[in-house]
Amino acid sequence: MKKFIYASLICATALGGCEKFLDKTDPTATKFNEFFNTEEDLRRVVYSSMTDVFSGPGLTAKLPYMEDGKSDNAYSRTESHHHQLIANGNFNSNTQAFLYYYELHMKHLGRLNVFIANADLPYVEDEAVRAKYKGVLEGIRCLHYFWLVSRWENVPFYLEPADIESATQPSKTKDEILSVLFPMAEEIANKLPPQTYTADSYMFNKFSLKAVIMRYYLYFGRYADAARLAKEIMDSGKYELHPNYGDLFQYKADKTNKEFIFTMDMESHSNSATNSFQHLAPQYRTGNGQSFVVPLKSLVDAYWTLQGDPIDKSTQYTKEQYELNPKLNRDPRLAASIYMPGDMFATEAINIYDPNNPMYYENARASRSGFWFRKFVDQTDAFKTGGNMHFPYLRYAEVLLTYAEAKIMLNQVDALAKQCINDVRRRAGLDMAAADVTLAKYAGYTQQQWTDLIRNERRIELAGEGRRYDDIIRWRIAEKVLNEPALGHTRMVNGQKVTLKIEDRTFRPNNYLWPFHENSLKVEPGLKQNPGY
Repeated sequence: MKKFIYASLICATALGGCEKFLDKTDPTATKFNEFFNTEEDLRRVVYSSMTDVFSGPGLTAKLPYMEDGKSDNAYSRTESHHHQLIANGNFNSNTQAFLYYYELHMKHLGRLNVFIANADLPYVEDEAVRAKYKGVLEGIRCLHYFWLVSRWENVPFYLEPADIESATQPSKTKDEILSVLFPMAEEIANKLPPQTYTADSYMFNKFSLKAVIMRYYLYFGRYADAARLAKEIMDSGKYELHPNYGDLFQYKADKTNKEFIFTMDMESHSNSATNSFQHLAPQYRTGNGQSFVVPLKSLVDAYWTLQGDPIDKSTQYTKEQYELNPKLNRDPRLAASIYMPGDMFATEAINIYDPNNPMYYENARASRSGFWFRKFVDQTDAFKTGGNMHFPYLRYAEVLLTYAEAKIMLNQVDALAKQCINDVRRRAGLDMAAADVTLAKYAGYTQQQWTDLIRNERRIELAGEGRRYDDIIRWRIAEKVLNEPALGHTRMVNGQKVTLKIEDRTFRPNNYLWPFHENSLKVEPGLKQNPGY
């Protein structure tokens, strides 16, 4: 009974989806099994466990396309979204973001432990349905823990409903948690159906959960396992690169491609309107675009040439020429991903220096960098209150890049690793007569050169999809890239090169781990503050 009371307290303080779930059919019900007794109850539990944390279209602190605001890819203009201060380093153990994220995940883990422990209660006609739903819940629990360990490292780790006694125990170490979490997650994935479901397709199946596990094998430096799972997903034949890169992030292909493996679809949030146009688009005459997260010069400069070379090593033009004209001889993913001055938006050319232009960079809801994400901004939403976009949490291109990176880090750059890079580059539209990594010019590449190549390939392929912050943390390069100012568009003024400056940024060595908020330390005696806070 103590466990039930504890879990009920967790649910009572969680987000709205949990409250809706606990709307009991029988208003006199007082026991768990009196309102958790049907197959539909089980399905609703899975749904609410996704929408409250991952697929709610209004969760600006968690939406994947907003996450780049924590990194050197982008600037987040609204402090309350919890990206801006993390990117510029102006935070401490009293910063609200760390209480928000920690409580969000821990509260839902409390719910999940109760639901999983009681998954045998509801009546189902087909036990395979129960097994699927229970496996999906277990997969979501793994995802929460992977995320928590990647941010704080040593955290409480419970696989049963907690009581007051267990809740006061010390945190488990990262290694202790991962030694249980990885094999457990793979075991769960192997029991899930291998096919994408015709309904509730946002739920984990065998390969979408394995793709998430693959991601965290890579994140935690377990390269052989990352390559192994990437190869298994490739060999399944269930996914493929969509022929047109840009269409993936527009209504042309967001719902019809075979590339999205783990997806925030409309069903995952009851078909409520999505807000990516409002969040990302330029402030247009409709007033809809908010420019909440905008690309930085650092990201624009990261797009290599059409021939697959860095802009400072190009034989075609100088770096300054590329900076002044970003459209010059560039990887086509730049034009597919980012709006910039001179582009047309709706019916108007973007002129960020004209005060009469709605995209003027000093407007309240404008881009202070002079750039905007084109990904997930379909102009058919310009005159609507919302959209119906699907968003990838993980897509097949990441699987290919993961295999290549893992093999590079193992210093085993095999033919398949090169093929994976080539497949991604070819689909992007690069000039493969020069960008094919099997060419002689790549034959003498050192491991460091391959590492630089795959890191940049990953950055530009996945720009605006929420991967960059994790990458600069795991690569331990945040001390370099987040200690540089956030800059925007560059132009010539009176013969001098002038670049828009948004803010200075700071990243300290201890920032690779997040602090526990002081409130969390007060209520959880088992927590220990991370060094430097």
